[in-house]
Amino acid sequence: MSLEQKVMAELKTAMLAKDEKGLRGLRAIKSAIINAKTAEGAGGQIKEEDEIKLLQKLVKQRKDSLEIYEKQNREDLAVKEREEIEVIEKFLPKQMDEGELKAVISKIIEETGASSPADMGKVMGAANKQLAGKADGKTIAAIVKEMLAQ
Repeated sequence: MSLEQKVMAELKTAMLAKDEKGLRGLRAIKSAIINAKTAEGAGGQIKEEDEIKLLQKLVKQRKDSLEIYEKQNREDLAVKEREEIEVIEKFLPKQMDEGELKAVISKIIEETGASSPADMGKVMGAANKQLAGKADGKTIAAIVKEMLAQ
């Protein structure tokens, strides 16, 4: 079942249950899927890895907004962002914890022969490919930077 089909099924359920937070998050996903499918060169289709990237982008946007709202003490808006993040993350693969990430990244560092912070680009390229959908880029970059600095 494609992401779009899953979202549509959840959307119907949320509408029947009058679940306002669920509807907001699901509508955001549906809108992003439609935009991606109708984008120039998409041909009305999106691949599974592109769906994951799309969901990660939506979560990242909301986390950035959440950070701003928290700095400005706008708890009313921050709550909405947290609710949408929760709904969107249901469709993402399980995220890896820091311990698992460090193990995978140390293996990548070993394989690439990286030894200093100058090799960060080489490690990041391999890490982003291998960990796509399992962790966000900001977290991966922080761990790579920390491990190469040692």
